[in-house]
Amino acid sequence: MPGALSRRRVLAGLLLLPPAVAGCALGSSAPDGPDPLIALADAARADAALAAAAIAADRDLATALQPLVDARTQHAAALDAEVARLDPDRPTPSPAPPPAGRPGRTEVQRAVLASGRAAGEVALGLPAERVGLVAAVAACCNTYAEVLA
Repeated sequence: MPGALSRRRVLAGLLLLPPAVAGCALGSSAPDGPDPLIALADAARADAALAAAAIAADRDLATALQPLVDARTQHAAALDAEVARLDPDRPTPSPAPPPAGRPGRTEVQRAVLASGRAAGEVALGLPAERVGLVAAVAACCNTYAEVLA
């Protein structure tokens, strides 16, 4: 159907939106409060733990969710490294506690979708040198959420 939005076009738009809009924040002053990447790293650890728990509850989900566990673990490490670059005295974050209950595919999809949205929002207020990392996290989360839907 000509003119209809395909999933691929929507994902491409999501990938391009944060870096394009983030350029508007280049002149912003230093943010007050904690580094916003700390919350994104915590969410990455929580998503990885949730997906791992879903795999433990249903081994049939391993093929779909193990790449997500790996990606979100890498996101947490990269975000932590960026936070440490600007604040070398920050203590090492602790691992995420295991989720309660027996999460399934739907719970993982919702969590990753929320993480992607949060990363996209954070990217809009970051300086240029940090946007690429956070936009990549947002794009990955939004893609996984779409795949799991």
